[in-house]
Parts: sequence; C-alpha cells; structure tokens
Amino acid sequence: MSYARSSRVIDDLRESIAHLEGGSAHKAVTLPFGVRQIDDHLPGGGIALGAIHEFAGGGAGTVDGAAAALFAAGIAARSKGKILWCLTRPDLFAPAVSQAGLHPDRVIYCEGNKDEDVLASMEEGLSFGGFGAVVGELVRLPMTASRRLHLAAEKTGSLGLVVRRWRRQNEASDYGSPTASTTRWRISVLPSEHLPVAGVGRARWLAELIRVKAGECAEFELGACDAEGRICLLPVSVDGSNTSTWRGSRAG
Repeated sequence: MSYARSSRVIDDLRESIAHLEGGSAHKAVTLPFGVRQIDDHLPGGGIALGAIHEFAGGGAGTVDGAAAALFAAGIAARSKGKILWCLTRPDLFAPAVSQAGLHPDRVIYCEGNKDEDVLASMEEGLSFGGFGAVVGELVRLPMTASRRLHLAAEKTGSLGLVVRRWRRQNEASDYGSPTASTTRWRISVLPSEHLPVAGVGRARWLAELIRVKAGECAEFELGACDAEGRICLLPVSVDGSNTSTWRGSRAG
C-alpha cells in the first residue's frame, strides 16, 4: 500500500472514530497569542477553539478576578464576531474591557441569578456556534458541567472562556479540582512596566499556565492587553536586559 493511500485510510479511520464518539471531525483550530514563547507551550500553537479554558485571579486579585477577566477579554477581542458574556454580578467595568480590545458594541451581556443560570446560558451560546467567544463568570465549575460545556464547544468549534470568581479568598482552593477545561490560567498583578522617566508604565501580569492538555505548564511575565487585545513579554530587570522571562515544567 502506498504512503498516500495509507494516509487516506488513517484519515478515514479518524473520522469514523470521531463520529462514533459523538464529536465533530473538524480539524483542530487555534487562536494564537502572537507571542512565540507562549504559543510554543500550547498544542497547535495557540488557544484551542472548540474547547473550554479557565482563568482566575491570583494574589490580591483572587476575589475580584480583574486581571483574569481582562486577560480573557483580550483573547475574546482577537476572535471574530459578537461576544456573549454571562455573569451573576453586574460589576464588570466596560471601559476597562474596552481598553483590553473588546469594544462594548461587540459584547452581549446575559445576567443570571446563580451559577446554574450562567452555565445554562453558556451552553446555549456554545451550542449556537455563532459567537466569537462565550465568556462565563463562575464561582464553581463541577466536572459534569465542564464536560457539557466542552462538548457544546467541540460540536460547533466555539471558544469558551470561564472566569472563576470567588466571594471569599478561602474558596479559591476549588481551583485545584479537576475539570474538562483544555487550559487553566492564573493571572496575578505585578508592578507596572519600568519607565526611564516619571510616569506609570504598561500594566504587567504574571500569567501562570497551570494546566494544559498534552503540553507543558509555564509562567510568563507579560505586558497587559493593549487596545487590540494583544499581550507581550516585558523585561523584568530594571535595565531591561531580560526580555523573554518564562519558566516551564512538564504537565500531565
């Protein structure tokens, strides 16, 4: 059997397996960050579409999750189409989200009374498949619920972004519980970018990739999202000599 024919047979078998498993046979698609050091740590070279991704604040931002929300907003901003943002607490600051590249005209807000409402709205939005991204703010993300979201995203190729927000600091231990998310991030605020003159430089974050399927965990010191939702690696030393700081380790 020739190599070309063997390749076609393997592709046909993969399609058949995907059909039997109830999933789609779509080719995996990703949304790159455009930062090589980050994209190299993500299978496919970016944030996977047709999947769920989790974000939470670290340090003093554990409860408010502001940096995590802006990080997710920057990812959503680089997608195409309207963004469905599901939440229970109406305290999302639209001007800050706009500065992260996500213009208010693109955002459709869906407010619920409890986490179950957010989960139901997210699943409906992901199943619809017509949004650039579906964002949900959640206190808890049980495994069963995360699997439902993942399956809905997988079938339509949609991008699901879950921003974990707790009401008390001690609730954050729940972030260690397993879910069906493809990646899990923790975003902490760092001192702003150093400037050679008086003033406030670009905001900086510590982005910890603490879970990634079939990839490596890592930490990155980043410049916060610009007006197009793009991040960058920023120097960590005062003289600017280190421009690509990250630390990696193997993930299961």
